[in-house]
Order: sequence, then C-alpha cells, then structure tokens
Amino acid sequence: MGKIRFFILLVTFSPFFAKADQGYSIKLKIKGVKDTVSYLACHYGNQQVLTDTARFNAEGQIVFEGKKDLPGGIYIVTLPGKKYFELIIDKEQAFSMTTDTADMVKNMKVSGSVQNKLFYEYLVFIVKKQKEATTLRQRLTANQANKDSSTLLNKKIKTVDQDVKNYKTDFSKKHPEMLLSNVFKVMFETEIPKAPVAINGKIDSLYEFHYLQAHYFDHVDFKDERLVRTPVIHIKYAQYFENFVFHHPDSVNKAADALVERARSNRELFKFTVHYVTSTYETSKIMGMDAVFVHMAEKYYMTQQAFWVDTIQLSKIVTRAMKLKPTLLENPAPEIIMNDSTGKPVSLLGVKAKFTAIFFWNYDCAHCRESSVKLMEVYKKYKAKGFEVYAVETEPVFDKWKEYIAANNLNWINVCDPNLQSNFRSWYDVYMTPLILVIDEKKKIIAKQVTPEQVDDILKRRLK
Repeated sequence: MGKIRFFILLVTFSPFFAKADQGYSIKLKIKGVKDTVSYLACHYGNQQVLTDTARFNAEGQIVFEGKKDLPGGIYIVTLPGKKYFELIIDKEQAFSMTTDTADMVKNMKVSGSVQNKLFYEYLVFIVKKQKEATTLRQRLTANQANKDSSTLLNKKIKTVDQDVKNYKTDFSKKHPEMLLSNVFKVMFETEIPKAPVAINGKIDSLYEFHYLQAHYFDHVDFKDERLVRTPVIHIKYAQYFENFVFHHPDSVNKAADALVERARSNRELFKFTVHYVTSTYETSKIMGMDAVFVHMAEKYYMTQQAFWVDTIQLSKIVTRAMKLKPTLLENPAPEIIMNDSTGKPVSLLGVKAKFTAIFFWNYDCAHCRESSVKLMEVYKKYKAKGFEVYAVETEPVFDKWKEYIAANNLNWINVCDPNLQSNFRSWYDVYMTPLILVIDEKKKIIAKQVTPEQVDDILKRRLK
C-alpha cells in the first residue's frame, strides 16, 4: 500500500480529550502474517511518527498496548513487504481487528470500535467506486472518436464522482464528532458562486481564483488537533501554498501569518502550522524563499512562541536564520575586501559594474573549475555591457591559486585571503563551493545560489 518513512518528532503529543488515561489495547489478527515485527505509527504531515513496536506470533496475532492513551489520529500498522493498513485511534482505545492479506480492506472485521467499522465500510465503498471510475475512463479513452459514447461515459463518470461526494457529505452530517468527518471536510471542494457582473458588463476573470484563495480553509476545523495526525492537512497546506499563493516572500509571509492565526486556537495545529511553513521554506528550491524561513524564525521562534523546541533546537534555528538574513534577495551585499594576485586590496562594493557575479570557488575543486570555465564564457559575452566577476578563492592558498588563474587566463577580478582575515563565510553563508550570487549596480543582491547558465539568463533579460 506504499512505502513507509518513520521519523522522530522533536515534539510532545497531548491527548485530544481531557480525561484520565485508560491506556490503549489494539488486538490484531492478520491471516498471512506470522513471526515478524510490526510497527504502529501515526501520520504527521507527510511522514509517520513511530508510536509502538510489537511482534506477530505464529498464529498471526499481535497486541499493541500501553498505559497512556494515544492521541487521536489515523495510524498505520506495518506488515512485511513494505505493506501496511490504516486504522483510527480516538476515544475508542481498546478494540480488535481481523483481516487477510489477500484483501485487507474487503476482509477487515472490527470489534469494539465504531469509528474503525465505519472507516472500513468507507474504504470498501471507495475501492468499489475507484474501480468503476477506472473502467469508465478506460472505455472513454477507447471511444474518443464516438461523440455520443464519450458524452454518455463522461456523464457516468460524473455520477460516480457525485456518489463519492454524497457519501462523504452524508457521513459528515450523521457523525459530526468523528475524526473521519473532519478529514472529509478538509477534502471538500469549495463551491464557487457565480461571478458578479460589473457595471460595464464584464466579469472578473480572476474571480474564481480569488474566491478559492479566500475560502480555501472554510471547511477545516482548526480546533480539531486530531487533523495533524492525518495525511490530509499536510496535503491541504501544500496545495494552498503551491496553487493559491504567489511565489514571492512577501506574499508567502502574509499568507503564512494569516494561516498561523487561524490555527492559533489549538496548540497542536499552531505548532504544526508554524513547523510546516518554517521547514518547507528552509529547504525550498525556489530562489529567495529563504526569506520566509527567516521571517518565521524571527516572528515565532525568537519571540518564544515555539513552545515545542528546546534551547538547543531554538539556538540552531536562530543561528541559521541569522546566517541567511544578510544575503536575502534585495538586501545590500556585505562588503568584502581582499587582495588580488598582486597583493593589492580590492573592495567588492567598489567594483564599477552594472552587474557583478560574486563567485566563491576553490581552484583545486573539480566542480569549481568546471563552473569557472562556464562563467568565463558568460563573462566574455557580457563584459562590454557592464558585467564583472568578483572571484573569491575560499581556501588559504596563494601561490598555486595565482599560478592557476594566470595559466587559465581568468582575467576577471580575482581575490584571495591567505591569512583568513575576512569573515566572508559567515556573511555569505559559504558552506560549499562553487557558490555564485549576483548583485546589481546599487550592490543589492538580485540572485543567489545560481549556476553560470542562470547568470547568463539573468543578464540576457536585464542587459537588453
């Protein structure tokens, strides 16, 4: 049913229901499984948190049990061959389930848990509807040339989709307190009203987008912390930031702050939301999005709102943010003054050019040499138009570096700090080479962590 990845969260779980712990006891019997270790884990974001470990006996029986209640959520039980099945843990903490590996969903029998009984009734239903839809889509592909047949098949597909929607809606009305109901609600599509017609008779072409953007989380119960231990809230967040937030730090920060405020009423959802945004944009591949990580660190971690992190974690997050902050896009480039190959000091901010690439490299690094060759091609192409390269040798060498740049005709600005007097590594977060940033005539950073090819694209657009 999928590949499982476990990770250990640096957080603590608190029970959703304020009551005395009775402990949990989950008894399982799986035909086709025996004499093997199994793990019980709960969803958290797009990963799983290990909760308990037990072993199937020779009869395929296993018991997960503990003295403290488990927090509500959707959990998984692992089986050999990277297989697993899901179950719901909530108020009902003592129950049993039996099934067969030949068809775990269809053969599942539940005792002592109404929620899991209803959960598997839903899974049986959804599997049936998925098969119906797959068959219809295959027929549609085979009959595309026949307009009447295609129309009929599309109508049947819509009917299947509506059956699924009706099932979820009816379930949510009948069982409003159940976790599965709130899971369904998170997945509900927002109904968009008809766009209003302006006085001039025109309709706003972006009305649907803006409406969805404003009402995307209307169905999410931000008071239900059980949602953080399901896969759906992570998917909801990911789709929102990908499809409904402009990919610019200012827009993301605004959307993130608004979402955090909606989640603030529940400690677990507040924690999840802050963690999600912070971790997502710390590792974002979109240039400039590290500004979101810095924003989150300053607004939520440095203000002591991140109650789930200890002092060591907090120190790491703050240190990382402060290292990134000086080189955020649009910030003024920190000054570097180093000696060139003649021993003359050269100031980065004193370079007269419309655009300057700051090239951190080491002459003895294979990747750096490759980048230097490609960057030299860009340099020759745009030098006459106002482009310069300020190449910083990152290692405390001089003679061999001097020989290399002379032998390879690297006639841009070459500087080196053999006595390690400059603090460029901290100022520019240089933890690997090669590293290229681009600054404009006003010495503001306009690009970072770019390749020579991307430098070429930037100059092509800006030096027209």
